[in-house]
Amino acid sequence: MSSLPRPGKRCHDSLNPLHSQIYFAPEAEREFTAVGLEAGRMAYFAGRAAAMGAVGAGVVAATFYNFDPGLVARHLPRAWELASPDAVLGARLAAADGSLRRLLGEDIAEDPEVSEAAGLAATAAEACGVAGRPLYAAHAALPRPERPHLALWYFITLLREHRGDGHLVALSAAGLDGLEALVSHTATGNGFTPEFACASRGWSGREWDAAEERLRLRGLLDAEGGLTPRGVELRREVEEMTDRLAAAPYEHLGEAGVERLTEIGGRLTGRARSAGAFPPGVFARG
Repeated sequence: MSSLPRPGKRCHDSLNPLHSQIYFAPEAEREFTAVGLEAGRMAYFAGRAAAMGAVGAGVVAATFYNFDPGLVARHLPRAWELASPDAVLGARLAAADGSLRRLLGEDIAEDPEVSEAAGLAATAAEACGVAGRPLYAAHAALPRPERPHLALWYFITLLREHRGDGHLVALSAAGLDGLEALVSHTATGNGFTPEFACASRGWSGREWDAAEERLRLRGLLDAEGGLTPRGVELRREVEEMTDRLAAAPYEHLGEAGVERLTEIGGRLTGRARSAGAFPPGVFARG
């Protein structure tokens, strides 16, 4: 089958919100604080990093890429003094269970389309390689949950982190540091709003302005903070490289499987969004 970067990207976009809703779910804060973590950033950093073990701030800053390293260091490795990685992983899965049941209905575990989608996502994930993919590799080593909705969430997580690790390669190849990547992405009008991106990633207004100036000096941003034609082209190159690096799972799944997984994922994501999975003011679009 020919390469499927664009269908793969559409499939990713249909599935990813089912994973990322957990970062906004009240169930996550409840479960993480129950095992000893502090609410907020500590819960986020520890929750996503726990698959790698009791790693330090440097590893998380490197693999998460666009957070202020100082912000990460205020919470790690101290989080592991409060809760073990195994306890955090258990809390995360419990949070996913609760949030998916709330957003999609208590009978979600019995939905045959969810079981079908989990099987399709599992097949796709068979083609994910670990080389140069630290977050993917860590999550891939975790046991597969038995319940269909959690198995689907797990395999979506693998596909997300596999793509995300490749995205960092593309950003690095483009010469964009973490903050410059964030600034240039918000300038596309997609993803997070600039206000949410800056605050949630721990950067100051001064640091954000300095990153904008660096991008202007490279000819990537204009005086109003929008992308120049050169900036648009660079972001296009980043996304195309990301698509290429993420294509293998979708090539392995095949065109019909990708189409079906995208269809089910889109339907489930629509239900989750309608149920309030994401608060207003976070995303510029969608």
